[in-house]
Amino acid sequence: MDLIRIEDVHKTYHVGEIDVPVLNGISISIRQGEMVALMGASGSGKTTLMNVLGCLDRPTSGRYYLEGQEISQLAADRRALVRTAKLGFVFQSFNLLPRTTAVQNVLMPLDYSPDRPSPAMALARAHELLDRMGLSDRREHVPSQMSGGEQQRVAIARALVNQPAVLLADEPTGNLDSHTSVEILEMFQELNATGLTIIVVTHDLKVAGYAHRVIQLADGRVTSDDVGPAAARHGPPAPHHLTTNGYPAPGPYPEPNGNGTGAWVPASRAAESGSVVVGTATATQVAPPPAAAPGTLARVGVAKPARSLAIGSLLPATWRTAVGALRRNMMRSALTTLGIVIGVAAVIAMVEISEGSRQALIETMSSMGANMLIVQSGAAASGGVSWGMGSEKTLTPQDAEEIGRQCSAVAAVAPQVQGSGQVVYANRNWVPMGMYGTTPSYLIIRDWRDMDEGEMFTERDVLAANKVCVIGKTLVRELFQGESPIGRDIRVRNVALRVVGVLGRKGGSMMGMDQDDVLLAPWTTMKYRITGESSGFAKADAGTTAASNPAREKINSLSNLYPGSAPLYPEQSLAQEANTPQPIRFVNVETILAKAASAERSPEAIEQITSLLHERHRIRPGQEDDFSIRDMAEIIKAMSSMSRMMGGLLLIVALISLAVGGVGIMNIMLVSVTERTREIGLRMAVGARSRHILRQFLIESVVLCLFGGAMGILLGRAATMLVWFFLRWPVQASLPAIAAAFVVSAGVGIAFGFYPAWKASRLDPIEALRYE
Repeated sequence: MDLIRIEDVHKTYHVGEIDVPVLNGISISIRQGEMVALMGASGSGKTTLMNVLGCLDRPTSGRYYLEGQEISQLAADRRALVRTAKLGFVFQSFNLLPRTTAVQNVLMPLDYSPDRPSPAMALARAHELLDRMGLSDRREHVPSQMSGGEQQRVAIARALVNQPAVLLADEPTGNLDSHTSVEILEMFQELNATGLTIIVVTHDLKVAGYAHRVIQLADGRVTSDDVGPAAARHGPPAPHHLTTNGYPAPGPYPEPNGNGTGAWVPASRAAESGSVVVGTATATQVAPPPAAAPGTLARVGVAKPARSLAIGSLLPATWRTAVGALRRNMMRSALTTLGIVIGVAAVIAMVEISEGSRQALIETMSSMGANMLIVQSGAAASGGVSWGMGSEKTLTPQDAEEIGRQCSAVAAVAPQVQGSGQVVYANRNWVPMGMYGTTPSYLIIRDWRDMDEGEMFTERDVLAANKVCVIGKTLVRELFQGESPIGRDIRVRNVALRVVGVLGRKGGSMMGMDQDDVLLAPWTTMKYRITGESSGFAKADAGTTAASNPAREKINSLSNLYPGSAPLYPEQSLAQEANTPQPIRFVNVETILAKAASAERSPEAIEQITSLLHERHRIRPGQEDDFSIRDMAEIIKAMSSMSRMMGGLLLIVALISLAVGGVGIMNIMLVSVTERTREIGLRMAVGARSRHILRQFLIESVVLCLFGGAMGILLGRAATMLVWFFLRWPVQASLPAIAAAFVVSAGVGIAFGFYPAWKASRLDPIEALRYE
């Protein structure tokens, strides 16, 4: 039965506008089990014919049948399947992958086999083949550590690992010395004796002397098809019956050698050791393998489970190939990832510093009082000139009381009166940045519930205008210098206030002001005893006219109806006036602080306060409000949004560097494709399909980017920690940023690695193998 039959095959190459015919109507057939030599001078078309027979190329016209199947017009991937299932190649220049061990070179065709055995069985098969080739001690050697003959044996083992029906050898002894050439040719004869069909392309008559048939080619035509010298000496090859899967049934095997190992021994070495040589084969050359199912590795040995399995073989084939390629170029891989490392590190650092700044800003704003609402008095106007918000005293303590009683969305409320002045203790003095009169609810509104020492003044102190106060940590440090201030008296505008508590540390505000530089006293004490302010422009609660200002009354001479009259009662001294303050009927406060029950209820609280003050201040619809409400939550949101926007701008700058790193990945991958063109051609020759090559180079790109992303994350985290350690800038670790870095790294690898991978997958195997 004909294993191979080609009918009137023509092949024409197009070089520019010129057609160059190479094969001109070749028709030959090759039976199962034959060893055929294709001979001819350079340019005769023998290599092109081998490419057609090896499914590396398609004929321009004519038909090619392999095991009865017409395959001349199959697509590239279908031809690759034929190569990996039925064909094995032995090249003149060996074409072994450099910096790759003998075992890995032999295993390469199995990576692309549709019926790939398990990793253990594949490794055992490779070991068995290398042992039969006499290379048991060279398994882990790379090609540069082996002689030419050893490299060719590795190439033969690689060609046999997929149990092919046809072995194609292109000038297999062209780069070998005569002694090694004889060993290789005798090996071919022994393989052919087991039923393997071998086609050898050569121009050497000595090589052709080992074949059963010699087909002479000249100018793309068959000039002769004669019986070879080997067949003339020993007769035609024994017939081999095909099994159902297309492989020949096991033929007769020579007797095992006498060393008990069953290893293959070259004829030349057998002769040197005294073995009996029969023709071109000795009786000690091939050990008879045990019985096996037809089509298995019985021709060259039986696969046995490996005793130990390399960890790398546990990876999927394509992943193992990609990672192995990167490991063989460690320095270049590391330098390639440098752009990704810097880009990801910049992204991580920018995100964490930005997030830390935003969180610090939110904490600082929250330290002023979370969900705090500030109700301010209205603006006074005179002669068309407005004096600004707060210049007209329109808020009263009763407004604060009603807000706390009637507004359900308000959790706490406190009026506030602001004062200023020098604080004196013993021979030390200090002017605090904040001096406020308020109620105990102030600490709840400001989230300032912790006291370092003592306690907050009470509502009874507010009602009685007691001369008590609480102070911040800065005042304690400046006035008492390590002493406990509890129970000590300080003087403010010559008013003695007893310190009953020390506030917990609060830190700086968003404006950089020290919140611990503060003095708090009951608002009645601050208004009646310290500041001595009157109601000014306060509105009467019952709708009456505003109370008069005593200072203004003294200045306004129109009020002095009787200038020469003497007072009926003696005037009080200043000390008497300070000790007996007279409450003004219509008392006003500067601001009212309120705390919403929650951030979600802040709009509701604002609406309730506005409605209540409209009612109390007799403000009609359409009339301008005499108060304003500021929502600290809105300020926090605005500042947070601004911080996020600045962080986004920094992130964009960092992403630009990441894109630059991606361009570097693409550039290096394109260089890698160019450098490894012959490797790509070799992988395609042993059965790799386009998707295998595409996937391999894409995985290499993604692995590079993921590795760079991991290094970039570590570098970015280290950078943020250094920023925090040396500059004390706030930083915040961001798990979403780390996860996004991995995703972005993989995306960069896919985006910038796809084109080089696609370009590699589109290479023609013949042109790739010829690439220098």
